[in-house]
Amino acid sequence: MYDQPRPNPAHHAMTFDQMLERVRYEGAYPTRERAAEAIRTVLAALGRQLTGDERVDLAQCLPVEAALTLTAQIPDTQHLTGWGFIKDLAAHTGLSPAVARWDTGAVLSVVTRLAGPDLLTRILHQLPDGYALLFGQAELRRARRS
Repeated sequence: MYDQPRPNPAHHAMTFDQMLERVRYEGAYPTRERAAEAIRTVLAALGRQLTGDERVDLAQCLPVEAALTLTAQIPDTQHLTGWGFIKDLAAHTGLSPAVARWDTGAVLSVVTRLAGPDLLTRILHQLPDGYALLFGQAELRRARRS
């Protein structure tokens, strides 16, 4: 299974430097290194949850360095809720859940803009409940698929 990002010349995504600056601004991080660490840990955690076309399409929207972090992860067989995602991120990084939640919000707010509304809707339909808030969206109740 090779889901490496494919270049899409029609899409003018931001550079990794631009993404880094946006995340640094969103998260009010004191250094670029701290913002880069947040990008790496949050995208790695998201890469453990996201599969299929949504994973590939999101990777195409991200700067190459960010896309490689996302796609280098082997998806978990257990899909975590939004809160489970935060607890998992905290466990992987040694951060408190509050800091993990802050990092997630800072990174995913930028990812939301890069993905656009259509892809974001597809991503949120794939993931369990609780992710819309992490992406800065209203949490919509949806009927359980059987």
